[in-house]
Amino acid sequence: MKKIAMLGSGFIGRFYADSLQGYRSRDKIISIYSRREESAKKFAEDYHCEHWTIDMEEAIAHPDVDIVCISLPNNLHEAAVMLCCKHKKAVMTTKPLGRNAAEAKRMLLAVEEAGIFNGYLEDLVYTPKFIKAMESVKNGALGRILWAKSRETHPGPHSEWFWDIEQAGGGCILDLGCHCVEITRSYIGKDIKPVEVMCWADTQVKPIDAEDHAIGLVKYENGAIGQFEVSWTFRGGLDLRDEVMGSEGTIWINSFLRTGFDMFTTGKGADYVAEKAESNTGWLFPVGDELNELGYNHMFMDMFNAMEKGVDPKETFYDGYVVNSILDAAYKSAKSKQWEPVQLDIWRGQTGLTKGSHLVSYDDQHYLIKEEMTHFGTKKLILKHKQTGKISEQII
Repeated sequence: MKKIAMLGSGFIGRFYADSLQGYRSRDKIISIYSRREESAKKFAEDYHCEHWTIDMEEAIAHPDVDIVCISLPNNLHEAAVMLCCKHKKAVMTTKPLGRNAAEAKRMLLAVEEAGIFNGYLEDLVYTPKFIKAMESVKNGALGRILWAKSRETHPGPHSEWFWDIEQAGGGCILDLGCHCVEITRSYIGKDIKPVEVMCWADTQVKPIDAEDHAIGLVKYENGAIGQFEVSWTFRGGLDLRDEVMGSEGTIWINSFLRTGFDMFTTGKGADYVAEKAESNTGWLFPVGDELNELGYNHMFMDMFNAMEKGVDPKETFYDGYVVNSILDAAYKSAKSKQWEPVQLDIWRGQTGLTKGSHLVSYDDQHYLIKEEMTHFGTKKLILKHKQTGKISEQII
């Protein structure tokens, strides 16, 4: 059993609490910190916490606490992490790790110097569909990964601080792009170095200072491309989709918006349908097990199993730092309208990679461009001559 201090009693804190105290059934939130007394009391009542406080350090320093779970606004992550280091408490934090790479780097170095367990709560790389897809990629079903794309769009976040650029550190790029970057980075290979980013971003709808819509490309050292599409302006719910293309195959994933569960209602008796759902009338797409479909259960299982074994979880503060560094380059590119380099002061993956060869030999004289079966029952080959470059076709 792990005894947890939860920092933050809002939307994500309650999602985490539902998973923490529901899935393994042996972990317990024993202390809750909230900035507002009424929120702390209500959370403690709802989740049967023995201790509540409006003093962050008091929650972290509680003598019975094994691990601290940070579900606070982005601008409070660093202060919370530093207190965990001070009191030598294991820590896991919601995404993004920092508002920028500089904050993330300070947190990474602090937890490593303190020698404490650290986990980065990137739930979308723990969804059942992602785990299954990732297994196929690792087994080589798609061959060499060429392009990975992730999309997260919805009508906007729940709490007021997200909309304040100073507290949040950015708009939808930071809020949603952190998910998409880590998803695509995982498919391409987390040991493959991201080298530069091209990004378009704009404020199209919301009366805010940050961006509410963005599209970006991340170029990796081995020639692979990661792509993210993020928006706080999408109408119709929470749209989570991934695409992975390799030299030998393709994966498409629709994680949330179309669930395979369709329901029509006039609204009588309808209430909560799914995260970011905009309506409770008409045709709706409920989610059977939201905690599981969004990856929370597998995420915390990985965190606690790793902690018990004395090893790193799949996602650590280092991963959060790399993601922040990529997103910093995205923000620079959105302003400069050019490719911007990813500045990684700390890199622990492969170096010096080059783009893999795309040439497939058919015979001593030709490269194979394409092989296909015709509708009239013969095989057609499209070939390129190795010396002259001439394109030809053969019918077999």
